[in-house]
Amino acid sequence: MNNNDVAILGVGMHPWGKWGKNFVEYGVKAANDALADAGIQWRDIQFISGGATMRCGYPGYVAGATFAQALGWQGGEVNTSYAACATGSQALAAARAKILAGECEVALVVGADTTPKGFLAPAKGYRPDDPDWVRFRLGITNPAYFGFSATRRAQLYGTNDDDLAQVKIKNAKHGLHNPNARYRKEFTRESIVGSAMVSYPLRLFHICATSDGGAAMVIASMEYAKKLQKNPVRIAAISTVTPTYPSTTVEMPDIATDSGAHMQSDSFKFSIAKKAYEEAGIGPEDVSTAEVYDLSTSLELDWYEYLGLCEVGEAETLLRNGDTTIGGRIPVNPSGGLCCFGEAVPAQALAQVCELTWQLRGQAGERQVDGASVGITANQGLFGHGSSVIVKR
Repeated sequence: MNNNDVAILGVGMHPWGKWGKNFVEYGVKAANDALADAGIQWRDIQFISGGATMRCGYPGYVAGATFAQALGWQGGEVNTSYAACATGSQALAAARAKILAGECEVALVVGADTTPKGFLAPAKGYRPDDPDWVRFRLGITNPAYFGFSATRRAQLYGTNDDDLAQVKIKNAKHGLHNPNARYRKEFTRESIVGSAMVSYPLRLFHICATSDGGAAMVIASMEYAKKLQKNPVRIAAISTVTPTYPSTTVEMPDIATDSGAHMQSDSFKFSIAKKAYEEAGIGPEDVSTAEVYDLSTSLELDWYEYLGLCEVGEAETLLRNGDTTIGGRIPVNPSGGLCCFGEAVPAQALAQVCELTWQLRGQAGERQVDGASVGITANQGLFGHGSSVIVKR
């Protein structure tokens, strides 16, 4: 244990799906489950950190206060964070910082979303100075970026249709046993390669959906936690780094890169986990399991390398050897990942930590990773938001 550890006292989720209800309902359900899991009362919470959603009007913009009011005003301080798909980690980082600064002892972190059908798109209007609006104006949706990335990976490392399908097959098999997952069914290679082409070489079943859902956590100082639990799962690190100049890889929502002709380029995505490992005082060799950002099956392969689980260009070998399935050397996405959940933007980074908490407690049921003691997450938000959380027991 180091001086930056905080305890995870409770976790909770609202199952993912397309429920068509107000996002607040999902967040409140997840929050109440997290409070019950922690064994504390809502009135004991001193700080409420909400993950904002851009799709649900003003209550979504001030999610921290929205959840606090829905649970019942009790005088606690509030915060709202937004970092696109890294929102949950930012909200968690804010609560952790408050605790480590000695300004509170116990905090609640909540993220929830209600999503429309189809692509996640920018707000309507004419905004030529908004890069996200511009790329949609040009027809460059999220799956277009996924396709560009997958094509590049195939050309560099030989990723083939079987590899892209196997990630889906693996994650679907994991998610089959997850009661919070939206999609709980197994897939065959034939059904995957027979699905509609979306953005070459990616087909419909290679890409995650958009979903409704919620996740919440109760975290506390180690001193406070001693009163309630003997050996809680601990947050050992949170990385929220940004890229360094020059950024030579096209990332959403950009349509061009910086020039790397006269300066060395450092990889943004490698730096996300590097910062987390340094803070936690561990390395990739210490990790038992990982929850990564599988917007597409190809992107999951990239994350194996960004997290240091294998050398660059060896992700396909890791997958083919069965190392990343439950029972393998380093199971990845034992929850089923976004493949089985879909994107509920403010909640998904928190959901990853919820899963790792259950894994490290030995409470994951049929998807349990044997002997799990260290877990890492990886996530990324638009406009350069890195996100990685390391938990230990």
